[in-house]
Amino acid sequence: MHILLIIFGAILSYFFWIQYIYYRQNSAKSRKQLLRFMLCRDKQIKSSQTSDLTGDVRALFLTAHPDDECMFFAPAILRLVELNASVHLLCLSQGNYYNQGFQRREELLDSCAVLGIPASQVTIHDCKELPDNPNVEWSISMASSLILKHIRAHSINLVLTFDGRGVSGHSNHTAIYKAVSYLASIGNIPDDCSLLSLSTIGVLRKYLSFLELPISWLLPSDLCCVIGSKGYVQAKRAMLCHRTQLLWFRYLYIWFSRYMIINTFQVIDQGPKNLKIY
Repeated sequence: MHILLIIFGAILSYFFWIQYIYYRQNSAKSRKQLLRFMLCRDKQIKSSQTSDLTGDVRALFLTAHPDDECMFFAPAILRLVELNASVHLLCLSQGNYYNQGFQRREELLDSCAVLGIPASQVTIHDCKELPDNPNVEWSISMASSLILKHIRAHSINLVLTFDGRGVSGHSNHTAIYKAVSYLASIGNIPDDCSLLSLSTIGVLRKYLSFLELPISWLLPSDLCCVIGSKGYVQAKRAMLCHRTQLLWFRYLYIWFSRYMIINTFQVIDQGPKNLKIY
């Protein structure tokens, strides 16, 4: 009996901890810290100035395929939209692996509308050098050129994309990280632009849903975005827009993936690196 009480107390305490972390992450203080990072990571600003910065955030999410935006980046997109940031999306393929490119393009626009990204700020590329195919190695030169052109054209000051493991290990995801890292290494990224990569985590943590939150909160990251039940419902609605992709395992992903609720990012250093360019 005592053991059961201890177990019950531990579970209850864990849930209270999750609730406390969520409150901390969504407090006014947390929102101000998020704004400070996005715009003035390397500068000193006054607290009184923070409330005036929301309209100055021009964020660009770089994805490889339609559905990446809601499967992996929904928490960050929703938090930035909530902060009145100008959110843009650049998708480097139209997802034509099964010859469904036209349908997937429309699904992406519908998904972005649910997430709060206007169609005028969604760009979908379709070129033979960057096909939706995990067995084809993307041209880093082509990808980096498209990304840099977009950053300059829209005066982007915050770029968010995959890390070197691409969350799912998809080669198209990791190619985007290589392209952004290349641009950072040669100094082509504008001085006022910060680069962030979405942290890839292990399979067990990945499918703990909201129960994973304390782990993400304790481990070091440069930016953490968390959404509650209302945001989760919105992210789920966005995912359901991708009707061509709704196989049985996608429903399991919607229910259990931590990426539907939590995003953690690391800064991509803009120092010199030796990268092989193809």
